Amino acid sequence: MQTSTADFRVDFTRSPSSLKHHPALVLNADYRPLSYYPLSLWPWQEAVKAAWLERVDIVAEYDEVVRSPSTEIRIPSVVVLKDYVKPQKRVAFTRFNLFLRDEFRCQYCGSRGDLTFDHVVPRASGGVTSWQNVVAACSPCNLRKGSKSLHRTGMSLRKPPRQPAAEQLRNMGRKFPPNYLHESWMDFLYWDAELEA
Repeated sequence: MQTSTADFRVDFTRSPSSLKHHPALVLNADYRPLSYYPLSLWPWQEAVKAAWLERVDIVAEYDEVVRSPSTEIRIPSVVVLKDYVKPQKRVAFTRFNLFLRDEFRCQYCGSRGDLTFDHVVPRASGGVTSWQNVVAACSPCNLRKGSKSLHRTGMSLRKPPRQPAAEQLRNMGRKFPPNYLHESWMDFLYWDAELEA
């Protein structure tokens, strides 16, 4: 008796909860990750479903298997889309992307952690909320600057704020890998990185 796609998904998602920690790295049809930060990962259930529906090819697998009444499959660890997804050209102006552009560092003192954002030209002085006027700042620097100009505070920026291109932001994301990287992902994450001499 053949199992339908819907039954297949239900049976696999009822598998033991210990399997929930087996994400699949999702690669575009050109074998590059869809995104680096956050890293393009699917829960194993989505990877199995996409493989079953023939939307992806499985490139690497975990040692663990999942079973339905009629099927056994090794859990995919790397999948590649069969159809190419064109990367976004426009970068959304979000807090996360701003912090990523600024490498999660205060743009005044260079410290990490406890970040907020600051208007270089204060809003009270006509400064706008844009890529060119907002930077990541630690709380102490933000308090010190307040609504004063950089000249009045004697503070300076580490680099001028600019709107990043999508490719620049993707490359920046590669500097901040997630805490967990499965060994089967490594060849696909850094294959286009410059080699050291």
